[in-house]
Amino acid sequence: MVNTNKENPAIDTYIKEFKKDLEDLDIDSIYVKYLGKKGIVNTLFAGIRDLSSDIKKDVSKDLNTFKSLVESEIKNKKDTSDNTSSEKFDLTYPVNPTKIGNLHPVTIVTRELYQFFHYYGFSVQDGPEIESDYYNFEMMGVPKDHPARELQDTLYILEPEHLLRTQTSSIEARILKNTKPPIRFVNGGKAFRNETGSKSNGAIFHQFQGVCVDKNITMANLKWIFTKSLKFILGEDTKIRFRAKYYPEVEPGLSPDIECKFCVGAGCEICKFRGWIEIAGGGMIHPNTLKEAGIDTNEYSGFAFGWGLDRIAMQRFKIRDIRLLINGNIVYV
Repeated sequence: MVNTNKENPAIDTYIKEFKKDLEDLDIDSIYVKYLGKKGIVNTLFAGIRDLSSDIKKDVSKDLNTFKSLVESEIKNKKDTSDNTSSEKFDLTYPVNPTKIGNLHPVTIVTRELYQFFHYYGFSVQDGPEIESDYYNFEMMGVPKDHPARELQDTLYILEPEHLLRTQTSSIEARILKNTKPPIRFVNGGKAFRNETGSKSNGAIFHQFQGVCVDKNITMANLKWIFTKSLKFILGEDTKIRFRAKYYPEVEPGLSPDIECKFCVGAGCEICKFRGWIEIAGGGMIHPNTLKEAGIDTNEYSGFAFGWGLDRIAMQRFKIRDIRLLINGNIVYV
């Protein structure tokens, strides 16, 4: 402490003022006020020469103690400030990542469907988008002279054997060919067809493929999984109807339609004024496909299905044009 005495009571006043300034002022302002060229400390020392010789020694001692106090406290305040600043602005310190953007609508419904089918014992498989004619067409019951090829006119990488897959059934062909039953898997991915774009169709679209091969599998199993999964992804109030339909990959085949959620069955441009949207297709895997894969059709049967993921996303998120899903519009990306 400063040696305060009755002959130099002003030092006590400066000490009190200094302690208050330590709380109220920033470090630079305190330094200039007390230790600057025209600061309080230098001013007080300059005034010593005007004092009488009998008190000059005591006042000088008090001022030196005061100066030491000021310098010490300023240093402490600066060190504390530097440590706090270092912690606050340490560029190497990990921070929580900032969320930028959202998942694409098709990604959202795909992931939710993966969760649903995983619960019922389906694994997730994948396959190439550039496919061979054999896996894309021939193994699925569509030879080169089959009329169904006209409906799946595709984009060839190298004619006639290498093409962009027209459906995710090509993954089914590969898995069946290389896996022993029981088989149960799903997959979501792109498919490509040479098609004129419209509000409900596109040359690039997304399918969700599902396959189940085991003993005693019937159409009842397929209809149950269709009903359960559609209500899961689109809501329990979703109305579903089944129609018999031909697909070369299956026998027999069916197609589940859902009541259009845009017009609630009244008819609009999205559902082509039918009130219903064709959302998927499937059926019992054709015996010829199972035989081609080396699976004993006397012991095993199975179903396969393919969903239109884009149409699911449209109905789920009320997107009125399928082309918006891939045109880069930031609202949907």
